[in-house]
Amino acid sequence: MANPTKQAPPLMPHATATWLVDNTGLTFAQIAAFCQIHVLEVQAIADETAASKLTPRDPVRAGELTMEEIEKGQADPSYRLKIIAGPAQVRRTSGPRYTPLAKRQDKPDGIAWIIRHHPEITDGQISKLIGTTKTTIAAIRTREHWNIANITPKDPVTLGLCAQRELDALVAAAAKKAGVAPQEDSRLGADRDAMLAELKAEREAHAEEGRETPREHTAETLFRTPE
Repeated sequence: MANPTKQAPPLMPHATATWLVDNTGLTFAQIAAFCQIHVLEVQAIADETAASKLTPRDPVRAGELTMEEIEKGQADPSYRLKIIAGPAQVRRTSGPRYTPLAKRQDKPDGIAWIIRHHPEITDGQISKLIGTTKTTIAAIRTREHWNIANITPKDPVTLGLCAQRELDALVAAAAKKAGVAPQEDSRLGADRDAMLAELKAEREAHAEEGRETPREHTAETLFRTPE
């Protein structure tokens, strides 16, 4: 009988599956269910046709499974093994957003972009979105930041500092609170103009050849605003 409670997979699912295939009589379905991978991946591991040969990882020694649990599974093919729950992970419930070390140097560029394009967003909101301090934001606003000469405004979404939906939601909320209309995003302006020029040239080339440009490829229909 399958375990109705969703459980966490082992730390290294494929390596654990390799060990279970080599050292137990569990079915491929049981191993796949325990490791939370596809049964065909287990089949590939058993047939040694997987993309890479993994070093087996013993889930018993790792404290994720007991031999008694394995024996239950071997005795009943319909049984689904239960992982030994580890200590609960401590989750961040407050404080600034965590940013990977490799991206932290990009924060000033992202902050400068928001300040330039969305002045209605407060320092507190920027702080929560980017994961930085108000002191840093204020220094960039007043151009007193120690590295201001090397700061170039760049879209924080492109830099990977936040998600587009998060930025859009923040812009809308800030605009509403400030009583102003949300600014139109001009990031695609250059691309739009280039595409219009390219489509116009293509239409003219087709006209010269005596062929009619398909309706869906015209610039007017591509960028027509719904009525």
